Amino acid sequence: MIQPPFWLRAFFPGVSWRKNKQEKVVYLTFDDGPVEPETIWVIEELRKHQIPATFFCVGENAHKNPHLINQLIDEGHSVGNHTYNHIPAWKCSRSEYFENIDKAMPHIKSRLFRPPHGKLYPWYVPKLRKQFSEIVMWDVLSKDFDNRLSAQDVIDNTLNHVRNGSIIVFHDSNKAWDRMHIALPACIKALKDQGYQFRKIKM
Repeated sequence: MIQPPFWLRAFFPGVSWRKNKQEKVVYLTFDDGPVEPETIWVIEELRKHQIPATFFCVGENAHKNPHLINQLIDEGHSVGNHTYNHIPAWKCSRSEYFENIDKAMPHIKSRLFRPPHGKLYPWYVPKLRKQFSEIVMWDVLSKDFDNRLSAQDVIDNTLNHVRNGSIIVFHDSNKAWDRMHIALPACIKALKDQGYQFRKIKM
């Protein structure tokens, strides 16, 4: 689902899907890094446009690339916990899931969390809210990770669904690269032309 329906959002009170509905603002977010060279390319692209963003990092990648975590923060971006091994909630036990989140914490010092694949049991939310200041889902999923799509499909997915306060998901990963490196600059330009401002989600 590119834009999660209202009924799904209703199952997750206390989770952020969209922000600032009254302001012409969007929030670019990136999942699954940090990795080279994809994350570095995204950093350079955002710097070119003077845009802050939020990166939900996989702990294993952060562990391997601490210099990229430092660079993201030095460049003024936010980072968030995306578990250590990118595991969806219903492929492991409750204890394994929270242990995996905890394992990522030394490498991603943040009070933001996004569940991998957006898969989360609603009854996990209260415990997560004690660990994190914000659980961030999304309002627009670009689907840049889907190799059945073209870059133009990803652009259309984003621009046809964006609205005030949208939290938009791209991926700074090798899997998404073929589509993301074309779609991201095109979306940034189009959103700027439409008068949108860009903000990061505060850690």
